Amino acid sequence: MNKKHPTNKKEQHLDFSTENLSKAVFVINKHAKAATQPKFLYELKKKALEKMIMDGKAEKLGLHFSRNPKLSRQTSTVLISCGDYLFHLPPTKEDVQTLSHLGDLDDQQRNPKTHFSLNQAKTLLMAYTGMKEPQQNNPYVTQSTKQYISPFAKRFGER
Repeated sequence: MNKKHPTNKKEQHLDFSTENLSKAVFVINKHAKAATQPKFLYELKKKALEKMIMDGKAEKLGLHFSRNPKLSRQTSTVLISCGDYLFHLPPTKEDVQTLSHLGDLDDQQRNPKTHFSLNQAKTLLMAYTGMKEPQQNNPYVTQSTKQYISPFAKRFGER
């Protein structure tokens, strides 16, 4: 009964337990599916799952047929188990050679509901993986203060 419980919210975010990390990956994956620019979220998910596999907190179970094949060709994804959650990642060449194929996706298996904010999940996984969020570029702000002058334009009075 000597379990250490985090006293404040900041400590709770950085609890790298398998349960917290798998919840964070679930939230990141869920938000990435609806995000307008999901590249960073999917990269964060991939790095976190790879690190969890290396740390022994997750394991690769096998290959599944992809639900949305590209270019009408059947492709497979790697099924990864961490805690009570299951995730998919694109396979590497080694995965295709070493993992057994499990067939089609099972629609009966669902991940449990999670109450974890996106900010908490991003903070936890960025601290766990060491990734940094890319800076947002505002397309409406000019990058340089120097004005563009056409090489064909002549100043007033040069004609």
